[in-house]
Amino acid sequence: MKFRRFGIIAILLGLLINILVGCQQQSSPGTLVDDMGREINLGKIPQRIVSHVPGITEILFALGLEEKVVGISDYCDYPDATELKEKVGGFYNPSVEKIVELDPDLVLTSGATDYLMPQLEELEIPYIILQPEDIDGILKNIELVGKVTGTERKAGEVVEDMEARISYVITQVKDAPRVRVFYIFASTDLNNPWTAGPGSFVDTLITMAGGENIGAKALAPWAQFSIEELVSSDPEVIIVDAKHGTAATPREEIECHPAWQGITAVKRGEIHLIDGDLVNRSGPRIVQGLEEMARIIHPELFE
Repeated sequence: MKFRRFGIIAILLGLLINILVGCQQQSSPGTLVDDMGREINLGKIPQRIVSHVPGITEILFALGLEEKVVGISDYCDYPDATELKEKVGGFYNPSVEKIVELDPDLVLTSGATDYLMPQLEELEIPYIILQPEDIDGILKNIELVGKVTGTERKAGEVVEDMEARISYVITQVKDAPRVRVFYIFASTDLNNPWTAGPGSFVDTLITMAGGENIGAKALAPWAQFSIEELVSSDPEVIIVDAKHGTAATPREEIECHPAWQGITAVKRGEIHLIDGDLVNRSGPRIVQGLEEMARIIHPELFE
């Protein structure tokens, strides 16, 4: 009987220790390092979060943190529930006054707004910079946000799902012939269309999806491409960003443009639209962008 009593006590003590450890983990994320190499020590898990970056906002919602998000940018439009959130201004020009009014205990930013960080420091509002350079960086950001917010398990599930889907696409296209692809970001001037070059997520996604990015010849992540260079490169597939309103050019204009008519993609009717948010935002939907790219470039492998 004594042994049984001691056994029960030991089990209860073990449970108590686990509860205490769990509470400690929930109350303090500890010291974290953001994408700028800054060490951030948060005393407790944040309860009021502002994000003025669409990709970061999508991470927060994917982790089930909707109730803790008190402010977002004017451009944070996914998922639909973002419509109910307070807006703090644009991506590049968020309102510090509005952010302060929302009384956040954490601001998540990309660091692209020079004036924001000094003012947050002066106001002693904690902030974390998330600025991933590649797909792996996006996965690490999701894990970091999970650690910061006490949703590590959910973040792990999201990352695991993304990694599995990425692996599937890469495996499917591994032995497929490389298809020449030209991505149009903005084409109001069809003689000098804007495209995605090296260093952009789009360039990476095209490569992962079994394509050869014509725009990789550019000197910047986003650059104008001369019609002469485009014609000589002769893409087999053209993908048009359909998210940028007046920046987008109707497919008919591309097909009727004299210089474009001789391009293989135009002659074959291989002009496809894609939601630019899927391939440009640094959030969980980047894997959906990869899958759509793969279906466009190698439809025979993803029927």
